[in-house]
Amino acid sequence: MRRLLMILTAALVAAPAAAAAQGLAFQGWGPRLGVTMNPDQFHFGAHADFGAQDSRFRLQPNLELGLGDNLTVLTANLDGAYRFSTRWESWTPYLGGGAGFVMTGSEDNGLTGNTDQGTGLDVLGGIEKGLTSGSRFFIEGKVSFFDEPDFMVTTGWTFHP
Repeated sequence: MRRLLMILTAALVAAPAAAAAQGLAFQGWGPRLGVTMNPDQFHFGAHADFGAQDSRFRLQPNLELGLGDNLTVLTANLDGAYRFSTRWESWTPYLGGGAGFVMTGSEDNGLTGNTDQGTGLDVLGGIEKGLTSGSRFFIEGKVSFFDEPDFMVTTGWTFHP
C-alpha cells in the first residue's frame, strides 16, 4: 500500500509539470460519477483540467473510488484528450487515453486490509459542452486494459476558477 501511495503521489505531482512542459495550465477541476462493468460498481471521484483555452488537447488526471460487487476499487489515472473543436457552446466529441494505477480490496476490509495493486491503460471518448457559467459538462466512456475496470461510463463537471 505504501508503494502505491508513493506512485499515486508521484503521478499527481508529475501531472502539472508535464502540463507546463507542453504549454498547458490549470483550467479547473470538478467532480465525476458513474458506473463500471467488471466489476459492476458505482464510482465517484474528482479530476483536474490542465489545458489551454485555445488548444484542443488537455491533460485530465483523475482519482475515482468504486464501490460494489463485494470490492472497493481506487483508481488514479493520468488521461489526455483531444477535443475536436475549440467552440464551447455546442456539444463536441473528444477522444483520448492514458495510464492508471489501481488498488483493489474486499468490501469487508476496504482498502485497509489485503489489497491488490496494478496498472492499466485506457482508451476514452466522450462529448462535452460549455455552460454559460464558464463550467463544462461531459459524458465519457472508457475501455480499460489490464487491472482497471473493463468499461466505465462517467459524467462530470469542470468548474473554472
